[in-house]
Amino acid sequence: MPYAVGGLAVLFVIVTYIILQGTRAALAWRQAAAGGDVKVIRDIVEASIQGWSSQRRPKPVAPEVWRGVQSMQLADVEADFVRVSVIAESEYRMENGTWLEIRNPLQEGFSITVKAADMLFYEMPHYRPNRVQVDVYSQYRTESGATTRECILSTYTDRDAAKEVDWDEWTAEEIVRALGGVYRLSDTGRPLPVQPIQPPKAEPPAEATTTAEATS
Repeated sequence: MPYAVGGLAVLFVIVTYIILQGTRAALAWRQAAAGGDVKVIRDIVEASIQGWSSQRRPKPVAPEVWRGVQSMQLADVEADFVRVSVIAESEYRMENGTWLEIRNPLQEGFSITVKAADMLFYEMPHYRPNRVQVDVYSQYRTESGATTRECILSTYTDRDAAKEVDWDEWTAEEIVRALGGVYRLSDTGRPLPVQPIQPPKAEPPAEATTTAEATS
């Protein structure tokens, strides 16, 4: 019995030590991210994207939308900003032996953008960006027959704008419009290529500006 009690005590000490070390590491990551350490922030974002790419699809999320989320690639990162690109394709259904398009890439892109923005704002550990941008790309065929990917939807927004939308009740298109998404449609309602939004650079901290002015 004394050996068993001693073994349990040792095990308790080991588990406690592991928990404390994990807590300290998590605190260090949060402090570094809050301090604007871009290298740490990039590591956090890349780890999150990698985790989502292998994560099982949540039941409320449509398969085509989740495939778009899992196509996410990091395009840019700053102290308060994350920019990603995703891929959207049409959704088809077989009817009477014929494949029918039931949702075009832009319609899928709305849903993918909403899910991606929601995850970037609220689901990354240790880091909460103030600004995010989601650029949606789809496949086009050139006159020569080659295929290329073009941006069809670009959405740049910030946390204040995100707080104003109803993520549960609004449609994906309504949310993207409220967040400032940019897209174009042809006369027949097909998505057309657009230039991705060029995000503004973050303004320098007020203290740095004051110091620079005082020096000059």
